[in-house]
Amino acid sequence: MDKDTSINNYNHSISIVERKNILVTGVKKIDSFDDEEFLMETVMGYLLIKGAELELLKLDTLQGNVSIKGLLKSFSYVEDGKKDKESSIINRLFK
Repeated sequence: MDKDTSINNYNHSISIVERKNILVTGVKKIDSFDDEEFLMETVMGYLLIKGAELELLKLDTLQGNVSIKGLLKSFSYVEDGKKDKESSIINRLFK
């Protein structure tokens, strides 16, 4: 069975406990991450998680599960994996 096929069969969900623990299911890949933000591709689109002291606890590529700890400040779905922050800075520079 192809890895992408098995991940597509899973539902996408986000579970947050006390803004400290985040579990995301249906993750295809993590594009980038650091202690302040994670950008990942899910079966429902790109997800951008922002916070403080974020740390990757568990990555299960076969099941498509990601577990993160740290203080969650926001999460949003973005188009085509582009961060809103990057596009707004470029737009401001060329106006």
